[in-house]
Amino acid sequence: MQIMKIKNRMFFYIAVVLMVMVSFSCNDDFLEKNPLDEISSETFWESEDDVEMAVAGCYARLKGSFLDYQRGYLEGLSDNGLDYWNIYNIQTMALGTINANTGGVIENVYNGCYKGIAQCNFFMGNVDKATTVDESVLNKAKGEVRFLRALFYFDLVNCFGDVVLYKETPESADASKIAKSTSEDVLDFINEDLDYAIANLPDESYSSGHAVKGSAMALKTRVLLSEEKWSDAANMAKQIIDAGKFGIYDNYASMFINEGQIGNNEIMFSCDYLSPDDYHSVYGMNIEYTAHIFLTQDLLDAYECSDGESISESPLYDPVNPYNNRDPRLKATIRLPDENWEGFYNYTAFNPTGVLNKKGVDTTIQASYSNAYLNDWNWVLIRYADVLLMYAEAQNESNGPGQSVYDAIDEVRARPGVDMTPVDQSKYNTKESLREFIRHERRIEFAVEGIRYFDLKRWHIIEDVINSLPEIFSGGTYLFEEKHYHWPFPQSELDRNPNLVQTDGY
Repeated sequence: MQIMKIKNRMFFYIAVVLMVMVSFSCNDDFLEKNPLDEISSETFWESEDDVEMAVAGCYARLKGSFLDYQRGYLEGLSDNGLDYWNIYNIQTMALGTINANTGGVIENVYNGCYKGIAQCNFFMGNVDKATTVDESVLNKAKGEVRFLRALFYFDLVNCFGDVVLYKETPESADASKIAKSTSEDVLDFINEDLDYAIANLPDESYSSGHAVKGSAMALKTRVLLSEEKWSDAANMAKQIIDAGKFGIYDNYASMFINEGQIGNNEIMFSCDYLSPDDYHSVYGMNIEYTAHIFLTQDLLDAYECSDGESISESPLYDPVNPYNNRDPRLKATIRLPDENWEGFYNYTAFNPTGVLNKKGVDTTIQASYSNAYLNDWNWVLIRYADVLLMYAEAQNESNGPGQSVYDAIDEVRARPGVDMTPVDQSKYNTKESLREFIRHERRIEFAVEGIRYFDLKRWHIIEDVINSLPEIFSGGTYLFEEKHYHWPFPQSELDRNPNLVQTDGY
């Protein structure tokens, strides 16, 4: 872990230098998103170090694009969380007020992802100038960058639907003002990038902060699921499973802080940090210290009792002591009302459920502005438990219940320290009943990781789920309309690009 952190420190410094070179003197927003000629001289693209510097610049773009610690805020758009303080205008969006001027998360995702794509396109347009670098090194670097570009584009499609597709750096600001492409065309391009990444990335465990073959295969599984290509998704996930490069980590609670990220082969890709130069002070302060995400009663009630039955069915449930005899992931994810951590406020007075988030919180670091720089654990974006549950979902949708589906779910539930009962095969013995169980398992396993919102949309059930929630705070009731499946383009982008047509409904 220390070797990885030292190496990442080097890449961080390099990335900062690179980004400064790229954006220096670029006041126009287009130039920031689409650097045209900086560091493209023959004197830069000469060595393997130059290539590594450029790759590091692409990784650095994960930060600020909602593919970093900000991901957790998206719980506030689902039935899992409440963004009480309206950070990134997420509470406003949850209440159904979404338009071209909403800003916040909409602008962050749109601009952040396109800046990342521009960095990747810039790399792809120049890397072949490094003629003295071994071809295998170049192919691996291209694989990493194309994986990142696919990740950025996939987020854009998930949030906006049809979007502008830049396959390479536009030659001018005017050349960037083009119409949007269909989501199908963008997904085709994403799959092309991922196929290249799968063919050229090293077939090994993820440990260095750099994407590996398994990272790209897992992302491709997500893409195939979004396209409802069930058989293809199941086959891709099964290849990862059979390869044996990844596994379930033995400590659910510590996996999301530094303590549990040492030698953890469940992590398949993450956004990496390293203090004191590179840290997520906003997560440390806003999630831990001032409790910007409250968790809903609906999520609390969703955790099974330790016998695998729901709280409405299990004889183990005690409404007087509601947190006893529950799925251990509840206490690993949720800070209960009687938990007091030194240096942390306990915001319960205006908290509708009286509980706070615990996942990704290192309680040994007192939450203060002076200690904020210590928050440098990596934000996990892809992990092996997701591969197992994606396999279970895709295989069930493709062929219905089967032993391999049950085995995949049970492997997640049997994690040491969780040890939940296996799936009741007599109860969940149809495609429809097992589908609901898998969806429930995903909600519990990935709570507060920013996945639930996209799952609900992918399953086309988010309207029913969100609109059935009771009023959970004095600000009002959550509202989701059909048009909200896709966000509107920011007004600033519509003003810049006259060929961009606003999303339907806005």
